Amino acid sequence: MRPGHFLCTVRKKGPIVSEGCMDIQYASPRPLPLRPKSTVLPVAESPPPSDSGTDSGTDTAAWLAKLNDAQRAAVEYGADSPNAPPGALLVIAGAGSGKTNTLAHRVANLVVKGADPRRILLLTFSRRAALEMTRRVTRIAAAALGTRAALAQGLTWSGTFHSVGARLLREYADLIGLAPAFTINDREDSADLMNLVRHELGLSAKERRFPAKGACFSIYSRVVNTGASLADVLNGAFPWCREWEADLRMLFAAYVDAKQKQSVLDYDDLLLYWSHMAAEPAIAADLSARFDHVLVDEYQDTNRLQASILLALKPDGRGLTVVGDDAQSIYSFRGATVRNILEFPAHFNPPARQITLERNYRSTEPILAASNAVIELASERYTKNLWTDRASAQRPRLVTVADEADQARYIVEQVLEAREQGMKLKSQAVLFRAAHHSAALEIELTRRNIPFVKFGGLKFLDSVHVKDVLAVLRWAENPRDRVAGFRVVQLLPGVGPATAAKVLDEVAARAGAGNPADLAHSAGGALAAFAPPARAQEDWHPFVKLMSSVYGRQTPWPAEFERVRRWYEPHLERNHEDAAIRHADVLQMESIAGTYPSRERFLTELTLDPPDATSGESGVPLIDEDYLILSTIHSAKGQEWRNVFVLNGVDGCIPSDLGTGSEEEIDEERRLLYVAMTRAKEDLQIVVPQRFYVHNQTHMGDRHVWASRTRFIPAHLMPLFDAYAWPRVAVPGAPTAAGLAAAARAKIEIGARLRKMWD
Repeated sequence: MRPGHFLCTVRKKGPIVSEGCMDIQYASPRPLPLRPKSTVLPVAESPPPSDSGTDSGTDTAAWLAKLNDAQRAAVEYGADSPNAPPGALLVIAGAGSGKTNTLAHRVANLVVKGADPRRILLLTFSRRAALEMTRRVTRIAAAALGTRAALAQGLTWSGTFHSVGARLLREYADLIGLAPAFTINDREDSADLMNLVRHELGLSAKERRFPAKGACFSIYSRVVNTGASLADVLNGAFPWCREWEADLRMLFAAYVDAKQKQSVLDYDDLLLYWSHMAAEPAIAADLSARFDHVLVDEYQDTNRLQASILLALKPDGRGLTVVGDDAQSIYSFRGATVRNILEFPAHFNPPARQITLERNYRSTEPILAASNAVIELASERYTKNLWTDRASAQRPRLVTVADEADQARYIVEQVLEAREQGMKLKSQAVLFRAAHHSAALEIELTRRNIPFVKFGGLKFLDSVHVKDVLAVLRWAENPRDRVAGFRVVQLLPGVGPATAAKVLDEVAARAGAGNPADLAHSAGGALAAFAPPARAQEDWHPFVKLMSSVYGRQTPWPAEFERVRRWYEPHLERNHEDAAIRHADVLQMESIAGTYPSRERFLTELTLDPPDATSGESGVPLIDEDYLILSTIHSAKGQEWRNVFVLNGVDGCIPSDLGTGSEEEIDEERRLLYVAMTRAKEDLQIVVPQRFYVHNQTHMGDRHVWASRTRFIPAHLMPLFDAYAWPRVAVPGAPTAAGLAAAARAKIEIGARLRKMWD
């Protein structure tokens, strides 16, 4: 083993020294055990003759008949030679154009034409999307072939970038200097490890405020995912941290070193290691040979690491298909870059084939006309104009209101009116740029007794008790995992941070001296030999017995989980007043564990794609399960509703006042508005408050600022909208002749009456 410095590539000899690099270990190059190209998996028998007498060719045409011309061109590109795929394909799929359906048909068509499903790699951005894609492909192929055969079992390489990366890293671990039993830290645990290193380096004792653990980890993650230097990231996104550049560089180096010593990876490492692994020619050749076809969904949401992985897998583009929409690239805060999709064709010679899906199946023609006009003003984009045959006389509305309170009252009035006309609350959504923008609306909805769901909230793995149980399993999987061990040992009464650190030092000393194969035995021995504090004496022996059992895998999975749960229950009751409620979450997790074949698979999948949960008491059951949808625009991507309201369509909110530092940031804010507008199927309303009250004034204060309509809807686009003010003000009419005559008859002398008051 030898240390190497690199960012994007690996050379066989000598370090690559570059500012902002991180040190990792990699194995000396050696011949790879290349896999022979597998034979085609027989996915189905020949379909039986139909009663109508149509042959299989006609049947195949029938299952493609529902696709439009552009979709079919994307589906059938290169399918006649599935084992000798053509060059790269870029599918620009506009909002509501049937992107997922097209991609599923393309995968199914490849299989129908003879491609081996085991040699198809399908990358998505969520595990649920991958499962849904697999179900669709199976259903579509079954319709074409007449039977499911072994197809569902054949699509084994369908998943997220992170989950596929974890699988590949375990397979190639010996070749890249990585322990195959590595564990994966979620973002909270990664920040905790960062904080531990931060404290050990004395950075938490600075006289001036040093960035907190969350900020430090965000900076580190941004550097890794964007490939930018630390200085550039600090200048562009974290300018208040620029003075700490040298200390942060030291912190990040120590953080990487700590992860390697503990054999743990964070989310970013799954991509970072994969990209460097794919940059080694021999490994890249082996990886590429495993897959005839690589298909990527939502390509506009990829970061530079993910793009580099794809280009290394398929450098000539053969068999590579990416699907996405540059107009919906809105995740730069996660490291995603629109440059990946804009520059994709130029990476290949000849350039990638481009097919654009412009027919929209979601929105009405006036909504699309306004949306097209908004995105057309972007400085750089692929040319496309969404169209539909859904005619309507209702144009999108720009509604001017006095302030946020009137905005809330207006939306509630419109929502209730639509409900009275038969539209469910679930069919209506209120979208906003930032979560706090809906505060006034939430108060008004609560006052009016209108149920609503706001997207976002506590995740399952963020719960303290869930993290406790997972920490036991993670420490059992990898005794070098210091963060997990630190948490587990402190569950015992009388054990604090100092004692926990001593325990971990003993475990690390024994693990470091022993053979990796004896690591579990060494860890168990270290715990048994440790002299605990007096308060922990009673609980120490059961704890050592449990850890020795799970280290040595004495109980088969998933019964092992039950054993951990039974040990944890008394500690749960001791530490939490609402133990009964939290216990239900642990039981739910035990049920989930039973669906996985091994502890390693359970920990990996649960960390990369955690389920949602609340760990709160159930409320009063509702007979009416209908509710209004509140969502940030980021969370609304991929969704659709009949009625959509967009809050705060003013400069400073859309675009955000924090998102106008560069032309690229302004373009992304424009894309956010475009995404919000294209969620609407029938009615779109953008609400424009005229004034916003200043915070930190008395409850009777009236200090406010005036707001202007968002710059993304300039004056020349106004004909595409219906503009009006709310509430409507009645205009007084001219006096009538009868009214003037009555007033003349009622003429009085007020002055005389006033003088008479003092008589």
